[in-house]
Amino acid sequence: MTVERLELAPGYSISRVINGCWQLSAGHQRTAPDERQVVDGWRCLAEAGLTTFDCADIYSGVEALLGRFLSEWRQGGGDPDAIQIHTKYVPDLDHLAGLSRGQVESIVDRSLARLGVERLDMVQLAWWDYTVPGYLDAAAWLEELRQVGKIRLVGVTNFDVPRLGEILDAGIPVAAHQVQYSLLDRRPEHGMVELSQERGVHLLTYGALAGGFLSRRWLGAGDPEEPGNRSLVKYRLIIEEFGGWELFQELLARLDGIAERHGVSPSTVAARWVLDRLGVGGIIVGARNAEHLEENLRLGDVEVDDADLEDLTAVLGRSLGPGGDTFGLERIPGGAHSSIMWKNLNRG
Repeated sequence: MTVERLELAPGYSISRVINGCWQLSAGHQRTAPDERQVVDGWRCLAEAGLTTFDCADIYSGVEALLGRFLSEWRQGGGDPDAIQIHTKYVPDLDHLAGLSRGQVESIVDRSLARLGVERLDMVQLAWWDYTVPGYLDAAAWLEELRQVGKIRLVGVTNFDVPRLGEILDAGIPVAAHQVQYSLLDRRPEHGMVELSQERGVHLLTYGALAGGFLSRRWLGAGDPEEPGNRSLVKYRLIIEEFGGWELFQELLARLDGIAERHGVSPSTVAARWVLDRLGVGGIIVGARNAEHLEENLRLGDVEVDDADLEDLTAVLGRSLGPGGDTFGLERIPGGAHSSIMWKNLNRG
């Protein structure tokens, strides 16, 4: 099985399938994860070639758990340089105004301590509210921390086209931009792909499987009245923007037919579709353990051909949305997409 890699920067490569760790954050699930099982699962993923992990300063407990994994990896004779860990800096909404360089550095230092490393591979900046100035300063401070060796690469997450353009025009070398992108949510195609291609920014995408909705489990299933966690609530809202449950079921049926022809799952086809999109450097998929390892490894050997794309386009052409720029709906004050988000997890 082929494990695809991308040189994100000179001398720094990542696996194009990135292990996402948000599901392990305290509060995401009703029960705490079995840490021993998680760490053992991550080792299996890394040994198979899926060496890149994505986390955040606000994923409660996750950076420390990744630090434990790294420590055991080194103790077991693993090369620490073979593992890549991308984290984020997500300042609290209530503390955006008056943010200082010292506060930014303190969070970076906290991530360094949690992970037990001397340099963070990449820190991706998020910013909740554009009406509060400061994102250019925060990005510049991260770049200063890169220059002194605390960070290897600076990235961003969930910025729109104008603001990413501002950051790039300020001379800050953004290596990657993490955005939501899937068959159900093609907002990056509304200008972000073009800008990223022009400026050499790789898109690292999440939501390719829409929290699990783009899987055989939901084919023919009824519309869930109460999705089981915030992730499912989030992506159920995206399904509504896309065109509703009935159109979503038509898309799943097309995916299932394509999957049958290729001998894979509908989820694999959905993920491959995103990986093949212009400008996409990698996709982030949930990795609570190694349960889906074989399926993720098969992504490198699946080819979505022209006939498959025609099948999908027949449904996508009838979708209603989501419209607008990346993360635009999620920024509407009081909106359904915004209201489910926790925006003050860094405690100032």
